[in-house]
Amino acid sequence: MAGDLSARDIERATFAFSIYDFEGNGTVDAFYVGDILRGLNLNPTLAVIEKMGGTKKRNEKKLKVEDFLPIFGQVKKDKDVGSYEDFLECMKLYDKAEDGKMLLAELTHILLALGERLTDSEVQEIVKDCVEPEDEDGFTPYVPFLKKLVAGPDVGETPAEEQQEK
Repeated sequence: MAGDLSARDIERATFAFSIYDFEGNGTVDAFYVGDILRGLNLNPTLAVIEKMGGTKKRNEKKLKVEDFLPIFGQVKKDKDVGSYEDFLECMKLYDKAEDGKMLLAELTHILLALGERLTDSEVQEIVKDCVEPEDEDGFTPYVPFLKKLVAGPDVGETPAEEQQEK
């Protein structure tokens, strides 16, 4: 699998791997495989991480960079990840009036019940951060929600700005 990677990919993966080599001995706890992959702009599910050798507990298994590169190559090659357009089409299924809005209760249910399960607190955090307030009928626009969700967390925000918001 590592043969499928460009020299640039190998360099990036090796650098990301080295960040999680806390002991400086050329190994990384398999617990951090998902974090390393996400640091490389991939978005594997927990099931994919576990399938590729990641562990749910610390100190169960150590990986060398030679072990990690094939994992990175496989996950990078895997195209089983939804795009903004895919998610938009799904949301349109819940848009009965075809006006770009859906019931907030349905959106919450989707986040709780479909795909990789989220906890109530995770859903509440997503709703708080990404969903516009619902109208008097309980509807909320889903396009701004999807744009915020796909964009990810605000990278440019400084700790001082975060404190001001709280």
